[in-house]
Amino acid sequence: MSEALMPTYARAELAFERGEGPYLFATDGRRYLDFAAGIAVNALGHSHPHLVSALKDQAEKLWHCSNLYRIPAGERLAERLCEQSFAERVFFSNSGAEALECGFKLIRKYHDDTGNPGRYKVIGCQGSFHGRTLATLSAAGNPKYLEGFRPEVPGFVQVAFGNMNELRAAIDDETAAILVEPIQGEGGIRAAEIDYMKALRRVCDEFGLLLLLDEVQCGMGRTGKLFAHEWAEIAPDVMALAKGLGGGFPIGACLATEKAAVGMTVGTHGSTFGGNPLAMAVANAVLDVMLAEGFLEGVQKTGDLLRARLEELAARHPAVLAGSRGRGLMLGLECVVPAGEMVARLRDEGLLTVGAAENVVRIVPPLIIGEAQVAEALAILERVSAGWAEAA
Repeated sequence: MSEALMPTYARAELAFERGEGPYLFATDGRRYLDFAAGIAVNALGHSHPHLVSALKDQAEKLWHCSNLYRIPAGERLAERLCEQSFAERVFFSNSGAEALECGFKLIRKYHDDTGNPGRYKVIGCQGSFHGRTLATLSAAGNPKYLEGFRPEVPGFVQVAFGNMNELRAAIDDETAAILVEPIQGEGGIRAAEIDYMKALRRVCDEFGLLLLLDEVQCGMGRTGKLFAHEWAEIAPDVMALAKGLGGGFPIGACLATEKAAVGMTVGTHGSTFGGNPLAMAVANAVLDVMLAEGFLEGVQKTGDLLRARLEELAARHPAVLAGSRGRGLMLGLECVVPAGEMVARLRDEGLLTVGAAENVVRIVPPLIIGEAQVAEALAILERVSAGWAEAA
């Protein structure tokens, strides 16, 4: 590996030269079934023809002009996101961390503009992951990622995920908002209970707090609905999106109600590259596909099938696997053996996955997979699990 790169990643000795649908092809020609999808980014697989066409068309016209001028494709994307969600206002950025940073600023500005400038604290959850900026690291409070980067940014506290008693006890006169991932991805594919999500909405209404949902990983169709919080039939005040929204092209978005975004006026926030014509073209193309009739229902159906097969697999190999968790095509395989080694062995056999906390292997394939890819992945999982059990 090149010594010119900062050694911040534990990269596998593997490089890809092209992708097609749910498959990646390495520089040595070997084909891999991609159930990592760029860490839940390539929602429509690789080289999706509609996305490629949109990108090529826009690339021949205009890449960047800055937000000093109107960007019609961005206006259209914002309107479409609002039509499909609770939101009435959208700010475009380049990543999920930036979308959350926008959310943090929006929360403070909202309370300042509505006569409560002393409200600035955000209550988050243990086991969460919100990004690598100083503020998002502090929002998650994970010692693993904070090591060497303290002191933490003030204004963030964490309580146990799913524990409403602990959350209510943490609310004080300085509390401004609650921040939750409906499904914790990095934290081990831990899905919030429906009742917990409903309780979050109620407690925010009770105390005059804003509810900020991080759907960077679990949003954009990953659970079988466009947004994961829809399963609980609630609406947040603010939501961060990224990953699948661009289908592989860098984009983030902070969505909010008009009430919550009241303070976000000219000069309060900005981004040089956010909302550029290339990103807007691709994200609109992603929505074209995801909003097509039957697409999300297909994700639910395939997700149910994959989850059932994973449960059967775990039952056959209890010395290797403990079960599965998650929703839709955001699933976790609970391991008895070391999850990191499981990821490596699956990769050696041609299946790409991602590790997570709690000794879990993340299974987040492109949303376009079908029964054939489920069968192919399960065959590899069976082979690896059986071999492991025999070796033991």
